[in-house]
Amino acid sequence: MVLRCHDSSGGSVVVKSYPPTGEGVRSFAAEASGLAFTSSAGVGPRLLGANPAVPLIVMTDLGDAPSLADVLLGESADAARAALLSWATACGQLAARTAGRQDELARLRAAYLGGDGPLGDTHWLAERILSASGLVGVLDITPPAGLADDLAAVAAILGSNDCEVFSPGDICPDNNLLTVSGLRFIDYESAEFHPAFLDAAYLRMPFSTCWCVFRLPADLAEAAESAYRAEVCGVFPDLAGDSVWRPGVLRAVAAWTIHAMSYLLDRSAVADRPMHDSRTPVPTARQLLRYRWQTLRHELDRAGELPALAELAGRLLAVTEHWKVPDLPVYPAFRGQEPVPAAELA
Repeated sequence: MVLRCHDSSGGSVVVKSYPPTGEGVRSFAAEASGLAFTSSAGVGPRLLGANPAVPLIVMTDLGDAPSLADVLLGESADAARAALLSWATACGQLAARTAGRQDELARLRAAYLGGDGPLGDTHWLAERILSASGLVGVLDITPPAGLADDLAAVAAILGSNDCEVFSPGDICPDNNLLTVSGLRFIDYESAEFHPAFLDAAYLRMPFSTCWCVFRLPADLAEAAESAYRAEVCGVFPDLAGDSVWRPGVLRAVAAWTIHAMSYLLDRSAVADRPMHDSRTPVPTARQLLRYRWQTLRHELDRAGELPALAELAGRLLAVTEHWKVPDLPVYPAFRGQEPVPAAELA
């Protein structure tokens, strides 16, 4: 539950509580530690107080401002382009400014967990990747030979400490505010250090974990990815080399595609539904899944890598052809301009 609370002087704060479950406690600890970690940087709300016993957080109120999602779903292509490039740059700048401070964040998180220590040896996303073979059973698909090896190669990026950046975690286009002072991030429930490729994939896909997904014009997506890459290369020079960047982002796209399958595929096999209950326009879950598979197969075929995973994406597209969902259009802000040709991802 998230509340804006006012006092008698007219001031306000944001109060956020979490369910007293294992997942709720982990989300609380990630958000409290992430806010404390970035409070002095001015990139989001400042942490005012936290109570692990509830669990509950009090943070500063950044007020009302549009998000990147609002602008992309709006009517101004110029505003959407500027906002996306600003968002990509802000993500990269945050990563660069916090580089090398993993131990500091780990100490904060342990404190908010009550000294319970690390959250496990295997990253939650790696666990989902390695279990992907079982996901496709709902569509009666036999996993291609070699899939286990490809999945292990994808999951391996989560086990590397190279090029780790701090991220609020769920950097969807609605988890920010475009304030007069600049872009501010507002959701830290998954805050962590992770490979820079996972954030870069948000621009390649786009927006790996969001409901607000349509196509971006190809030139804009490339410009935004370049803006993010330029910032992180300042602290990780190796990322300037395509031999490092391209396979890393490719595997991150695969990782996030499998993540989407883990929470959308079982119910989409039964029926389709919009990705948001009240916002419009939005894609449907079936539209989004097919778009993710098209993007993944296109990226893998172009790179000539992870052939079993590419074969799986092709099989998923073939077996869901009867869904008869429209191709995903470009974001509303860019409609009326030259769209991304559907044939590029077919």
